[in-house]
Amino acid sequence: MRYLKKASRSAGSDDTEVTAAVVKILHDVESGGEEAARDYAARFDHWQGDIVVAAADCERAAAGLPQNLKDDIAFAHDHVRRFADAQRAAILDTEIELMPGLVAGHRNIPVTTAGCYVPGGRYTHLASAIMSVTTAKVAGVQHVIAACPPRPSLGISPAVLYALDLCGADTILNLGGVQAIASLAFGLFTGHRADILVGPGNQYVAEAKRVLCGRVGIDMFAGPSEIMIIADATADPEIVAADLVGQAEHGYNSPAWLIALSSELATEVMSLVPCLIASLPELNAKNAEAAWRDYGEIIVLDSREEAARAADGYAPEHLEVQCADAEWWLRHLHNYGSLFLGEETTVAFGDKTSGPNHILPTRGASRYTGGLSVGKFLKTVTWQRMTREANREIATVAARISRLEGMEAHARTSDIRLAKWFPGENFDLSTAE
Repeated sequence: MRYLKKASRSAGSDDTEVTAAVVKILHDVESGGEEAARDYAARFDHWQGDIVVAAADCERAAAGLPQNLKDDIAFAHDHVRRFADAQRAAILDTEIELMPGLVAGHRNIPVTTAGCYVPGGRYTHLASAIMSVTTAKVAGVQHVIAACPPRPSLGISPAVLYALDLCGADTILNLGGVQAIASLAFGLFTGHRADILVGPGNQYVAEAKRVLCGRVGIDMFAGPSEIMIIADATADPEIVAADLVGQAEHGYNSPAWLIALSSELATEVMSLVPCLIASLPELNAKNAEAAWRDYGEIIVLDSREEAARAADGYAPEHLEVQCADAEWWLRHLHNYGSLFLGEETTVAFGDKTSGPNHILPTRGASRYTGGLSVGKFLKTVTWQRMTREANREIATVAARISRLEGMEAHARTSDIRLAKWFPGENFDLSTAE
């Protein structure tokens, strides 16, 4: 690879030691219950009001929002819901007769309770509320509990609160950070322990989910947001640069990578990015400047085959392709959280309103998993039934395999059935080694 700009840091090099702090909070909340969670809410979020949001609060939030904002939220919700509906329709139960008398199958059963975390902090994460809660409800989850950091003396942003209510959250908690993750996992304030925890968050939230994984399910191990763009000579350098900066504003450690199939395009994008960053509001510019300085890369390659291999190696969260022959790229790219084909679409559209979910794998995790989908809330569980006649073959083979493995008690569960149902018949139930 020829680097016009190479990152000086990576997500791995930016790891921080947060485990000890997270483990302490989880322990305190599990042992101290709701009182401990309230204490941490007061300490970290400066919130001493009600934890469970009342229906009247949702009504006030709705009444205070302008209609055009409510229309925009409904527009985004409709797209996310319809895409999730299509996903659910594609996930089917199945049944097959493997041999005469033996029928097996699987069912896709929703988890009972989902905990959806919606970040707070410097930005109002309206879209995350829509993405997580809507998808869980379409999957058929009975209890969807949302938690979001409250603002001091104000509570959850009215727009986020309206979105959570519109999308069908059964309970909403004025709670953020590790204490929120702990409360969702341990069933505090609601009486329903989450079977799965989903949603983005800062490094403490991500670490809390990692520590709890196994006791509860999680959507994925998440890190800072990423973008990669593959662009050839047909791409518009201004659009490419704007899209890189659009993701870099997420935070100081958000990687933004460009694979260019044109040296001229790469050089022009390199010159445009600093100007676009400088034109942002102060906080956004500060985040984007640090991200581009430390995590930004521009790589120049000669062929689209090389570019596809390089992109698959990075396995980015968001992958934009601004190149000719979009269908070729759709066929040849394999590792990404979500793919954006052509300059007419962009990560921001996917983040906010186009339909596919924006809660996506980072730090190379798209090598083995996709993003949040209806399927994340479903358990694919198997079942079987068979006739006694089918036991003639099934039981004899199971007995022999069990004895080969040294598991005599297993073998005898076959023996007893054959003896009861086929008295007087001889079966070869031993194994030769």
